[in-house]
Amino acid sequence: MSHREPHKTLLPTESSDLESGLSLTPRIKLNLTIHRADKSVSPIDEWKFKRSFIDYLRKSHSVAVPEEDIKVFKYRDLKKRKREDPVARGSFIVVDLGFLSKRLRLNGEDAIGEEFLKWRKEFAAEIDGIELNLEGVKFRLSVEVPEGDDFEGMRKEWEELAAFGTRGYSRSEKQQPDTIILRGLPSRWFAEPRVSSKPSMLVTHTIFSGFGKIRNLDVSEDNDIGEDEDEDGGNLVTGLNCKIVVQFESHKDFCNALKILSGRSLNKQGSRLRADYEVTWDRDGFFRNSRNRSEQSKRWMPVTDVGNYRNEASGRHAQVSRISPDDARRKRLKD
Repeated sequence: MSHREPHKTLLPTESSDLESGLSLTPRIKLNLTIHRADKSVSPIDEWKFKRSFIDYLRKSHSVAVPEEDIKVFKYRDLKKRKREDPVARGSFIVVDLGFLSKRLRLNGEDAIGEEFLKWRKEFAAEIDGIELNLEGVKFRLSVEVPEGDDFEGMRKEWEELAAFGTRGYSRSEKQQPDTIILRGLPSRWFAEPRVSSKPSMLVTHTIFSGFGKIRNLDVSEDNDIGEDEDEDGGNLVTGLNCKIVVQFESHKDFCNALKILSGRSLNKQGSRLRADYEVTWDRDGFFRNSRNRSEQSKRWMPVTDVGNYRNEASGRHAQVSRISPDDARRKRLKD
């Protein structure tokens, strides 16, 4: 069975097609922390904030952001919080990058990656510290690039850990990361059509093997993404999202995959939904430390197949599945 060529490295403004009708589209995502800028104790009005912020982005930066791409999560019990504490956190996403693509190409294709990072850094710096006046109530914004959208920052972190620390690794091991963690992915997009709404290990393996040869794969429900016990938010419906952990055979494939997945959103052909997932690298040796978790999970999870393949956990427990490349090939031949 021939192995597919890994996806080529993309420019930060390019899209990429995956298997199963999925595609990756570029984005600029910035996280927001919102503080009071006056002595008011009034809670932040989410609708007024979004309208004011949209107007600011349009007038000051000629950037269009629809209301649904601005997320605001208010903190509870504002009257009990200190004045210097934030009243809300959130994020906004710019997906229409046509204006930026044209501008970046003026400097030549070889410089696009560097110019993109420079523009994003300047864009974030200009927004950081601004004050919005919501009909007499002022709020100040702090802005930062999310960890998962900053590939160079993540690479610098693991290189420093390799040089000065051994977190998640034994001293005898070559300290090069090889595992990616993704959260906030729609479970149905990784399921077998007309079979189940839960993510399939085979479908997931097929999608991510396009980035390189996979050593280990784990899929589980992701019900607590973005939750904070101090935030005023609605209850999440369990089982809608999944968490995927992918360990590659080579550090090179890991780097290429993380660079492509960083700073992008996932789309599904025929769906209007866009998945603004979170991605990072495994700092704690997920598969190295999985033996204890596996033993604990056996207490409640029925084994439904042979080898490393387990699926369909019941009740409120997270679905935990693990598969190796050889298991995937045997399963396909059996089908």
